Amino acid sequence: MVFEQHAAVTDTATARSESIGGFIQDHIGNSDSWHLPGLHIHLPQFEPVQFLGMNIDLSITNHVVMLWIAALFVLLLFGLGYKKNRKVQKGWGIFIEMLVLFVRDEIAIKNMGEKDGRRFTPLLVTFFIFIWIANMMGLIPLFTTSTSNINVTAGLALVTFFATQIYGIKTSGPVGYYKNLVPHGVPIFLWPLMFLIELMGLIAKHMALTVRLFANMTAGHIVLFALLGLIIIFKSFLVAPVSIGFAVFTYFLEILVATIQAYIFTVLSSLFIGMSLNPEH
Repeated sequence: MVFEQHAAVTDTATARSESIGGFIQDHIGNSDSWHLPGLHIHLPQFEPVQFLGMNIDLSITNHVVMLWIAALFVLLLFGLGYKKNRKVQKGWGIFIEMLVLFVRDEIAIKNMGEKDGRRFTPLLVTFFIFIWIANMMGLIPLFTTSTSNINVTAGLALVTFFATQIYGIKTSGPVGYYKNLVPHGVPIFLWPLMFLIELMGLIAKHMALTVRLFANMTAGHIVLFALLGLIIIFKSFLVAPVSIGFAVFTYFLEILVATIQAYIFTVLSSLFIGMSLNPEH
């Protein structure tokens, strides 16, 4: 009888843990529907398209919708809040102008030089604002975190990767660009090995760019919801104040992390592109 009661308690605790795990997975994972208060929106699904032996799924998912909303916010900020020909900005225009000047002067020009920094400022500003908005949307109950999807962060990193390759080759030529991957002064018999190592390092840097944003945004939300889940698991008034207190602290920490990760992605992108444009440095 004692063993049966113990088994029943264990099964109940396991069920609660699984329910919390499912709730966390629903928040950070991708799905074919969008849950709103009193409304369950099923998103359009399409048959995979065959291309070069690969199945490409063009179905609309929850994270795709989040990306569209984030992109819409970016367009609205620059389209309505910022007026290019206005000498003195008003409202959101002041904030956007400060942000653009910060990215241009403190990130782009410092890491890429005056000429290239000004040229790539639009890309870097778009990176920063888009990633920051996408990160912050994950902290709003009605939305999910699209940057916790590694496909999203990989897509952003691929933009940086192709920018480094295209503009690096455009600046130094295809032979000169890939030749400059290997440090000068390397003995000729070591050159093939060093070229392979540097090429792998080039790919690894952009993979790190992918994983860093994905892992930080995923981990933060798991911790936040796991803390809140303790209330459901233990069902104790003693646990609730501690759980909520730590969750609130983690929530404000996540706001800071969302901003820092957008900043780090932008800085590293400017560094990688700047290195491809100026290999001698």
